[in-house]
Amino acid sequence: MKKKADRLDAIKMIISSQEIGSQEELLQELNREGFELTQATLSRDLKQLKVAKAASMSGKYVYVLPNDIMYKRSTEQSPGEMLRSNGFISLQFSGNIAVIRTRPGYASSMAYDIDSQNFEEILGTIAGDDTIMLVLHEGITHAALRRSLSLVIPNIK
Repeated sequence: MKKKADRLDAIKMIISSQEIGSQEELLQELNREGFELTQATLSRDLKQLKVAKAASMSGKYVYVLPNDIMYKRSTEQSPGEMLRSNGFISLQFSGNIAVIRTRPGYASSMAYDIDSQNFEEILGTIAGDDTIMLVLHEGITHAALRRSLSLVIPNIK
């Protein structure tokens, strides 16, 4: 079974790359990507991502992401490769603060995944659109945090 973060990433990419007008259409696209979920789960995912409906250029009402964030599928990466990359760009430290940079729109779902792990190294997270700030407990090494985060972000290096 694929992880929720992967499913949320897939939803963002599908909504950004196609004109999707209904949950049924979106469920079909997610099935093509290998995700099996119920309409109720999809509805909760759309609410978490703050997806809305807006008129497209053609006048059809379609799903859109907040702040008009677009996740165009590049010709260099397959959808599967994009999902495996999970939006992570970098991790930097300043004292007991860590900053994770992501592709636009990925920070919130990544912070959610980090928070749900209840890592003892982390006091809390704050997520924006493309940045997550983590406040670490005193005395936590950067290597220890990196090891823990690798459970959520496999490509963290």
